[in-house]
Amino acid sequence: AEHALEHAARMVEEGAAIIDVGGESTRPGAAEVTVEEELQRVIPVIEALVAALDVPVSIDTRKPVVMQAAVAAGAGLINDVTALQAPGAIELAAQLGVPVCLMHMQGTPQSMQDQPTYGDVVTEVKGFLLGRAGACMQHGIDREKILLDPGFGFGKTTAHNLQLLQQLEQLVEAGFPVLVGLSRKSMIGQILGLPVDKRLPAGLALAVLAAWQGAAIVRCHDVRETREAILMCQAVRDAS
Repeated sequence: AEHALEHAARMVEEGAAIIDVGGESTRPGAAEVTVEEELQRVIPVIEALVAALDVPVSIDTRKPVVMQAAVAAGAGLINDVTALQAPGAIELAAQLGVPVCLMHMQGTPQSMQDQPTYGDVVTEVKGFLLGRAGACMQHGIDREKILLDPGFGFGKTTAHNLQLLQQLEQLVEAGFPVLVGLSRKSMIGQILGLPVDKRLPAGLALAVLAAWQGAAIVRCHDVRETREAILMCQAVRDAS
């Protein structure tokens, strides 16, 4: 928890507006973590962050038990890669009253990169997310508390990811804030042949492309550099 707090404090100093905490990897092929292990990983960290920092903390989890404990510990946003599809998740989120980020994923982290297939990836991802947003509103979650994430790299080939980013405005135009996570993603490695630690310039380009089309939140590893790139993008957008 101490190490996480130091890292988060540095990110806030560099301009992070939200700190996202997750106790289970959702990378392709990642193994599942038990509820108990996930709770042991995230709750002390959330408590430390909430006590020390002035920015919202989000909990990245797909487990309702973890959502409930995290919000009780002070988390102010539920970030779910399965878009609240776990039994009881959507009802719990409505009861907790915090904003939710709904992400699209084809398959599970264990299987999602095993030949993902779409007829039209942009239409299908948008349709799924708007369907989940509708379900949330039917269960009493305010429209103003719903964010959408197209899930770059989650059950998508590089071609799918490129199409989604190229046409991100289609999702933005639906009227919900859109969150994107493109930092260090494998699509950069596949296109440029770069290892994870050499992907910053390409990641900044992707972040700017997303921001230019109206993404509201950019989830990243390299905060200062990404913030500066986004601010320059915003300055050009606002020039008129």
